[in-house]
Amino acid sequence: MQIQTIMADHAIGPIHIVADGGRLIAMEFGDTEHRLMPMLRARFGKEPMLEPVDDLNEITSAIRAYFEGDLAALDAIEVDGGGTEFQRRAWEALRAIPPGETRTYGQMAAALGRPNAARAIGMANALNPVSLVVPCHRLVGSNGSLTGYGGGIARKRWLVDHERRHASQIQLRVVA
Repeated sequence: MQIQTIMADHAIGPIHIVADGGRLIAMEFGDTEHRLMPMLRARFGKEPMLEPVDDLNEITSAIRAYFEGDLAALDAIEVDGGGTEFQRRAWEALRAIPPGETRTYGQMAAALGRPNAARAIGMANALNPVSLVVPCHRLVGSNGSLTGYGGGIARKRWLVDHERRHASQIQLRVVA
């Protein structure tokens, strides 16, 4: 296992990116980095050795493009977040939510065929190791309010607004 890491500055602040063999395995915002190593220890059973690198090519390029308005750029990033079968299904469903749109925890549970599992969706969302790329910021409370985001509600609001702004620009170009 060759786990590489880079801290990169972006429009929303520094992001710590961790990859193994070109696959994104963890991502944390700079001010929530204290969550990173416990998450990696829980997954791998020990504290992995992280090799700092200057660039992670496709991953960092795609994230940069996303912040510049290319909302589809994150789709190209290969992700390996570990997790249980249910968590992986929930995370895959998150990636299917179009940028600029949101879903409630209940809607996600229903989409996965488990209409009473909104809390389980919330827990899977909270344990998402690759936020942004697996867009847990696209889940909202049953009344549409922004709730529960490990990176903070202000950052969640920024991401949702960023996606809505750029998604609407894309729609305007398609219509014109």
